[in-house]
Amino acid sequence: MTAPETPLQHPEPFGVRLRRAMDTRGPLCVGIDPHAALLADWGLSDDIAGLERFTRTVVDALADRVAVLKPQSAFFERFGSRGVAVLERAVADARSAGALVLMDAKRGDIGSTMAAYAATYLDKDSPLFSDAVTVSPYLGFGSLRPALDAARISGAGVFVLALTSNPEGAEVQHAVGADGRTVAAAVLSRLKTENGKDAEDAAAAGAAPAAAGALGSYGAVVGATLGGTLGAAGADLMIDGPLLAPGIGAQGATPADLPGVFGAAVRNVVPSVSRGVLRHGPDAAALRASAARFAEEVRAAVGPR
Repeated sequence: MTAPETPLQHPEPFGVRLRRAMDTRGPLCVGIDPHAALLADWGLSDDIAGLERFTRTVVDALADRVAVLKPQSAFFERFGSRGVAVLERAVADARSAGALVLMDAKRGDIGSTMAAYAATYLDKDSPLFSDAVTVSPYLGFGSLRPALDAARISGAGVFVLALTSNPEGAEVQHAVGADGRTVAAAVLSRLKTENGKDAEDAAAAGAAPAAAGALGSYGAVVGATLGGTLGAAGADLMIDGPLLAPGIGAQGATPADLPGVFGAAVRNVVPSVSRGVLRHGPDAAALRASAARFAEEVRAAVGPR
C-alpha cells in the first residue's frame, strides 16, 4: 500500500518572524561593523584575533535579546577566508540565540552571478545562510529575480537599496524616468508588488489572512537621516514590507526623528544602529544597556506596532 504524500511544508515567512521579533525583543537592528578604527577603540588588534574577539563579544552580548543583528560582510571579507570563517560562526551563533541575521552584503549583479549570490545568503544549505540580505537594484530591478525567488523558497527576506543617506545616491535614486517617477519610487513600487504576490500566494494556499500590521518579506533600505529630503518618494513608503533605516546614532539621526521621516509607514521601520551601540564595547553590560536604551527610545517615538 502506497503511503499518503506528506503535504509540502512552507517555511514561516521572514516578515512574520521579523514582526514577532520586534514585538518581543524591541524594534532595533544592531550592526556588527568591525572596522579598523573600532577595533582600535576596543583595544584590539586589526587582525583575525581582534576580529574574532570583537565579533564574539557582540554576538554573546546581544544575540539573545535584540531583534536583528546586521553583520557588514566587507569587514570580514577583508581578512580573506579566515575572516569569512568568523562571519560564518557569527551567523550560526546569532541565529541559535534567537536573533534574526540580516547580512549587509549589498550584492547586485545579473543572471547566474546574481543566482550565485542568492545561493550564498538565501539557500538553507549554505554556511552563510541568513534570515535576510541587502541587495542593490541598480542593474535593473529585474536583475534581482534570483534573490527574490530564493528568499520566497527559503522563507528569508530581501532588503533593496531605495533611498540611501549618502549624498551621491541622489543622482541615481532621484533621477526621473520616462513615466515621471523617480528611480527610488519605481523600486518601492516593485517591492510593494512583490509583497502583494506573497499575500496572494498565501491566500491561494489556504493560509489564514494576515493579521493587522503584518509585514511582507521584501523590504527597502531608506536612510533615517534623510529628513525632509524624501520628496515625492515619501508617499511611496507604504510597501507592505519592512523599511530598514540606517543612520540612528553616530550618523546623526535619533529615534525621535523617525515619525517625521517615515510618516504613516513608521510602524514598519526597522531602525538600525551600529557605532551608537558598538562604541560602548568591549564591556558586554554596556553594549546591552545601550541597545536596550535605543530600543526603548524607538518604542517611545513610534508607539505600539
